[in-house]
Amino acid sequence: MSGSRVPSLSILVSLVLLAGCATRPINPPITQTDPSTGYRWETRQARDRNKENLVILAFSGGGTRAAAFSYGVLEFLRRTEVVGPQGNKVRLLDAVDVITGVSGGSFTALAYGLYGDKLFDDYEQRFLKRDVQGEIIARAFSPSNWGKLGSTAWGRSELAAELYDEILFHGATFGDLDRGKGPLILASATDISTGARFVFNQRVFDTVCSDLNAVRLSRAAAASSAVPVVLSPVTLNNYGGTCKTILPGWVKPFLDADNPPRPAARAIRSLKAEQSLRDSVNRPYLHLVDGGVSDNVGMRAVLDGLEVLEALHDAGQPSPFDRARRIIVISVNSLSSPPTDWDKSESPPGTADVLLKAAGAPIDAFSYEAVELLRDTAARWQTLRRIRNSAAFAANKDPAVAAALRVPEAEIYAIDVSFPMLKDKAEFAYLNQQPTSFVLPAEAVDRLRAAAGTILMDSPEFKRLLKDVGARVVPAPSAKGGPTTAHSSGR
Repeated sequence: MSGSRVPSLSILVSLVLLAGCATRPINPPITQTDPSTGYRWETRQARDRNKENLVILAFSGGGTRAAAFSYGVLEFLRRTEVVGPQGNKVRLLDAVDVITGVSGGSFTALAYGLYGDKLFDDYEQRFLKRDVQGEIIARAFSPSNWGKLGSTAWGRSELAAELYDEILFHGATFGDLDRGKGPLILASATDISTGARFVFNQRVFDTVCSDLNAVRLSRAAAASSAVPVVLSPVTLNNYGGTCKTILPGWVKPFLDADNPPRPAARAIRSLKAEQSLRDSVNRPYLHLVDGGVSDNVGMRAVLDGLEVLEALHDAGQPSPFDRARRIIVISVNSLSSPPTDWDKSESPPGTADVLLKAAGAPIDAFSYEAVELLRDTAARWQTLRRIRNSAAFAANKDPAVAAALRVPEAEIYAIDVSFPMLKDKAEFAYLNQQPTSFVLPAEAVDRLRAAAGTILMDSPEFKRLLKDVGARVVPAPSAKGGPTTAHSSGR
């Protein structure tokens, strides 16, 4: 009997040793950059030069909760048509230009960018209603993966990336997104060494002299959702400084140390953080963790873009957003803040609870501030335009006053889709209790999806947009398997 165990043990040891030969995927280098090619805003914009409405969706982090909530917005936009003044019907989903995604939200963003309408056939079964978290844990405890987990730079996030590839992305790369016709997808992670946001687009990959089109979507999703400690960082090779780099024209003024365009403090900081990646001598590797560490609502790219537009407009220089007359931002924020009963007891909360709360507090604060900053920008631009166009200002010939009132013509619509916007407080309480994990009950997934559409339809800012464009909403039949109304607490 003891002899029968020897072959089994030998096989097990052999499997572990063979697995130990695994190496992480390597992002390939390039020798020349070209701002007119690759997966970036400029190449997507060139496909529709006359587009006046810039529509942006920002998908927050929050595990499956975020993935399901953002998917609910896509479902609503898909089954809702806008009828224009001439009677032409357009699906709201087809009007989307950019989707930013962080952590859980990046899965929905990347999957929609890859599959388009086909995503609605089976995304629930393939990802949302699957115990993804349990499958990652099972693989981590499987002896067949122990050798891999012991390899250099091949950690739990690479294990997760393999799973994401098998169940959702099937080997697809950013090259597949580049060849597609969908919106620009901007998945974000965090550079753990600097705390800076790292966006998977070719402009950022130009700074590290690498080809984004060769990078698998599963690795971007893994990096964007690599919760520190729980999952390992995703490592990229940095070849910065080894290629001939051509910067887009709109970027150069912001890197002028003596006289950069203002106001653009956040945008300048982000661009300088990107340029610091050129130092591959001291930083030959980049280690990326969850994008929520630097921006949990996916709004930094939006706020930076508005700063770029305003600063270049003020300086009389062209920007990538000059054609936009309406900038429509739908912030899909699945942030949950379950109440505690800690203050009812003299005994303070335990160490684990304190650490979790302390780690989440800054993220929660910026999640709120990001949407408010967007609203503040919208209100300021609108006020300055009214002053500039008023009869009282018409007689004022002072160039300094005219310069102070020089703001972009674009009207900003800041549409907040978050749990507190729900009118049904019982439903809010239910959704607010859902954990940040990659497994949720099927009922929670369905109620998250339905709530997203309900909030968007009830949004005063969304209604203002429809009124301003002279359009009306025509609800179409629910997509297959798609909930149409939020779950009522009375049911």
